[in-house]
Amino acid sequence: MTTLTTGASTLTRNALTVLQPGFTGKTAPDWLLRRLGEGLASVGLFGRNIASSIQLASLTAQLRAERDDVLVAIDEEGGDVTRLEVRTGSSFPGNHALGAVDDASLTEEVAFELGRRLAECGVNLNWAPSADINSNPGNPVIGVRSFGADASLVARHTAAYVSGLQSAGVAACTKHFPGHGDTAVDSHHALPRIDAELSVLHSRELVPFRAAIEAGTRAVMTAHILVPVLDPDLPATLSRRILTGLLREELGYNGLIVTDGMEMQAISGTYGIERGSVLAIAAGADAICVGGGLADDATVLRLRDALVSAVREGQLSEERLADAASRVRALASWTSGAAGGAPGGGPGRGGASPVGLVAARRALTVTRAERFAPVTEAPYVAAFTPVANIAVGDETPWGIAAELRRLFPGTETGSFAGERSAAEALESAGSRRIVAVVRDAHRHAWMHEAIDTLLAARPDTIVVEMGVPQSPPRGALHIATHGAARVCGLAAAEVIAGA
Repeated sequence: MTTLTTGASTLTRNALTVLQPGFTGKTAPDWLLRRLGEGLASVGLFGRNIASSIQLASLTAQLRAERDDVLVAIDEEGGDVTRLEVRTGSSFPGNHALGAVDDASLTEEVAFELGRRLAECGVNLNWAPSADINSNPGNPVIGVRSFGADASLVARHTAAYVSGLQSAGVAACTKHFPGHGDTAVDSHHALPRIDAELSVLHSRELVPFRAAIEAGTRAVMTAHILVPVLDPDLPATLSRRILTGLLREELGYNGLIVTDGMEMQAISGTYGIERGSVLAIAAGADAICVGGGLADDATVLRLRDALVSAVREGQLSEERLADAASRVRALASWTSGAAGGAPGGGPGRGGASPVGLVAARRALTVTRAERFAPVTEAPYVAAFTPVANIAVGDETPWGIAAELRRLFPGTETGSFAGERSAAEALESAGSRRIVAVVRDAHRHAWMHEAIDTLLAARPDTIVVEMGVPQSPPRGALHIATHGAARVCGLAAAEVIAGA
């Protein structure tokens, strides 16, 4: 059994310090404020916590009144994954759109503006960017969250994103190490496996993470994936070989290591969150992210007590826990001193940059048939809707109907799925011009067939692909937006209207 060299109170504080829990509500609950006073150093925010930028600034001020150096983290990738604009859609295109433009200076500018808005609201740690390479276009969870399929492209944009975000005073958390792009399983549901050779990992998956480390990323998030060539037994989040051996020692990374959500089935369904958290800290992780689905005091206390018991029973060294806690405090110190790391003048001041719309317009790939004529009156928007990606969530709207309705009052829309979707869309549209909106049509056979049926019946149909554009362009007009953010829909609507 490990002999404790610090008091129980210090051990308990360290156990609280390494947790990054979420909570429910638009204000901080009493239990959370109490735990901040006892040593908790981080809080994770999700869409459920945010109603407006003003409310968010008030919430983060409430947290800082209890602990002035608290790390306030958020999953704000821009694009499809947004928490700031969870109910309206993002004002920024996501990674795939930025990769399609392939202008690193634009990516840095977008990340800076996103970081500036986060900092205005008191958020100082962003679980972004995704450095995953979209080497498997059928990936059900990464897709447009990736800058692309080329390692060097993803690397330069990852580095640019880290630089832009951190220049606004918000710490970047590059994810999902050692790379989640070549998976066919969503780790929210089960444990994915990557069977790539070591040489492939070094020339592909690890390239963007090296670039992020060189750019000074303050945090790295682990992936709940099994990579047998690195560790045949444990997923990356729980693997000392991967977190300490590869990330710390081989790649020379010295910043904070954050786990992906421990409540995800890849961990909770196989190890349980208590044992998983102990194993993650022992492997080299410094912060336990939990709260996407589990967001209460009982969860925090269970994890705190599991870590304390693991030290007392010799399953986790006290020194490793103390080291993890010290890295959390070091990042908190950096954010406190970074320019823009605390609310500056209140949200909405200083003028929002239009860079998001500029980037979304530049990201469009537009293919017009000779017979194409712009829309001149209210069309019918048929949205062929796949099951929502859990990382994106089903609260966030997508598509272009709202943007077309602003341009053409009276625009109607319907959502369709399954084998009869095309017939239902044709019946609903009547004689109106059809704008068919799809998302990753290459991953859904029914969606691809629906477009075939629509085009056979109505050749003047416009097709808008808002996912990863793998299928050949079809329709009188085909627009690939490279993402489903609100601003991508606005850019596409402008083209449909003949702009």
